[in-house]
Amino acid sequence: MISSVAIQGVKGSFHHIVSQQYFKKDITVKECLTFENAVECLLNNHSDAVIMALENSIAGSIIPNYALIDAHNLIIVAEHYLDVQHHLMALPNQSINDIEEVYSHPMALLQCKAFFKDYPHIKLIEDKDTAEVAKRIQEKQLKNIAAIASKLASDIFELDILAESIQTIPHNETRFVVVKKPNTSNNSKNIDKASLKFELDHKRGSLATILNVLSDCKLNLTKIQSLPKIDTPWKYAFFVDVCFESYNDYEKAIAIVKLMAEEFKVLGEYKNAKR
Repeated sequence: MISSVAIQGVKGSFHHIVSQQYFKKDITVKECLTFENAVECLLNNHSDAVIMALENSIAGSIIPNYALIDAHNLIIVAEHYLDVQHHLMALPNQSINDIEEVYSHPMALLQCKAFFKDYPHIKLIEDKDTAEVAKRIQEKQLKNIAAIASKLASDIFELDILAESIQTIPHNETRFVVVKKPNTSNNSKNIDKASLKFELDHKRGSLATILNVLSDCKLNLTKIQSLPKIDTPWKYAFFVDVCFESYNDYEKAIAIVKLMAEEFKVLGEYKNAKR
């Protein structure tokens, strides 16, 4: 049972919103400055799980988080998709022409870059968290400074929204996962998606062979991400997500891939949130 979760960021952040939407109940939220701190919170038994963003429909994969899950042998137990709407906000009684600097998470700035082409006087500055910037503006009463953050952040920190939904692509979705410590298992009856990690020899056709096995066993590949091995130049680990109708088909595929790949690992088995 999960009664507390660690998140990167503060209340009002998109990770906080996910905690509210996914758990649909009162849950203790542990605010952490970084994803590394959130994982430490879990490993030190200060939380039951971590909510972690893994990929965005505009900006792509958040590769360091894949590495964190792998390095600490964490287990993905669930996923959640959030429609991310970025709003520009500042202290009351200001217009966008008063704003000189905008601070936000690098991912948020990237997703909203096109909007600021019409405002060349505004300097964009990377920061640690979307909602934390909103909090700082309120606490320090920073004028001529704006944040890119959620509607919830503007409500919590009493900021005015100067422009709504400023992300370049209107439908901006982020995939989050809930991760727990090792030796965590799910009920196989509800499982129809899995995240896997493996390594391959640098030989022609080695990856294609694995993908053919997944296809032959009726698994649908929904994600593939390569990550270089720091200690072995030009060798890569592959992170893949697969969906399936039959758990037996999945088990058959796993048994074969284990024999073919190196350093094979199941990062998690869980319910497909898109079904």
